[in-house]
Amino acid sequence: MAPNKELAAVRREIDALDSRLLELINRRAELAIEVSGLKKKGSLGVYDPGREREIEGKITESNSGPLSNEDILFVFRGIISRCRSLQHDEKVVYLGPEGSFSNQAAFLKFGSSSEFFPVPSFEDVFEQVHGERADFGIVPVENSVEGSVGDVLDMLLKWDLSVSAECFERVEHSLLSLSGDIKEVKTVASHPQALGQCRKWIAANLYGVALLETPSTAAAAKMAAREREVAAIASKFSGSIYNLRTIQSNIEDSPRNTTRFVVVGREKPPPSGKDKTSIAFSVKDEPGALHKTFFLPFSEAGINLTKIESRPSSDGQWEYVFFADFSGHCEEKEIKDTLEKVKANCVFLKVLGSYPAGVPG
Repeated sequence: MAPNKELAAVRREIDALDSRLLELINRRAELAIEVSGLKKKGSLGVYDPGREREIEGKITESNSGPLSNEDILFVFRGIISRCRSLQHDEKVVYLGPEGSFSNQAAFLKFGSSSEFFPVPSFEDVFEQVHGERADFGIVPVENSVEGSVGDVLDMLLKWDLSVSAECFERVEHSLLSLSGDIKEVKTVASHPQALGQCRKWIAANLYGVALLETPSTAAAAKMAAREREVAAIASKFSGSIYNLRTIQSNIEDSPRNTTRFVVVGREKPPPSGKDKTSIAFSVKDEPGALHKTFFLPFSEAGINLTKIESRPSSDGQWEYVFFADFSGHCEEKEIKDTLEKVKANCVFLKVLGSYPAGVPG
C-alpha cells in the first residue's frame, strides 16, 4: 500500500475512534448529571475525593501505554472536572498570584473546569471558604525539605473547616525567560526559598549573574515576562501562564523536594477505605502526660501514627499544641473509641479532618 493510502487508512481509524470517544464522554456526562440528582436526594456533596481516587487508581492500573500514567490522569482529570462542573460550578481559592505552586496544585487536583481565584494570604483562603464565597481552598501544609508551614497549621486550628483531601506535588524548578537564551540573562529572580533550593545549579551555570528576591516564584515569572534580561526560577506551569520559554528544567538541588497540600472545605468526606485523620491537641503540663494521653491509647489500638509535631500555642492558652496524622477515619469505631480515650485526658482536642490518603509522588 502506498504511503498516502496508509496514512489515509490510519486517519480514518482515528476519526472513528474520535467519534466513539465523543459518544462515550457525552454518555459519561449524562451519568454525572444523574449522579448529581441522586446526591441531592441523599444530601451528599458534589466533590467526593474518595471516589475520584478510586477512579484514578483503576485508570493507572489499566493503563498499558504508550501514554504515561501522568499523561492519562491529566486527560481524565479534565473529563472528570468538566462532568463535575455540570453538577455544580466549583470555586477553588488558593494562595496567589496566578502561576504559584498552589495554583498548579489546585489545577491538577480539581481540573480545568473549576474556577480558580488567587488571594494574598492563607487567612484569606480560609476566610473565603468559611464565608461560602468559595467551595474549597488548597494550601501547602508541609514540604519535604523545609518542613511544616506554621501559618497553615495555625489556620487549621483557628477556622471551623475540615481537611477533605490531600495531594503531593513535586517541586520542580525551571529557569524561564522571554527568549529562552541563557546568554541574555543578567538577573535571576525568584522567591528566596527557590533561590536556595537551586543554589548549586546557579553557582555552576550562572556565575556572576545578579540574584533578585521576589515575594513568590510566580511574581518572578511575571517580572521575567516584562524584562528580557531577567530570568525567573519558577514552575513550567507558571511559565505557560506568562508565555515564558524554558532555558533549563529541573534545576533544583534536591530531586525529591515535594510539597504536601491539603484541601479545606465545609464538607466532611465519608470513609473511603484508605483514609488519614489529622488532629490537633494539647495535654497537661506534667511528666508522662503525652505518653499516657496520646501514645499509649494509639499503641494499644494498633493505629498507625504517621506524623506528630509540636507548635507553640498562638494564643498563649496552652504552652504547646501537638499536630498528628494517623491512618484511619474518625467514623470508624476503633478510631472513634481511641479518640474518646485521648480526649478524656486532653486539655483540648480538635479533629482537623478525615480524608482519603494521598500518594506521595
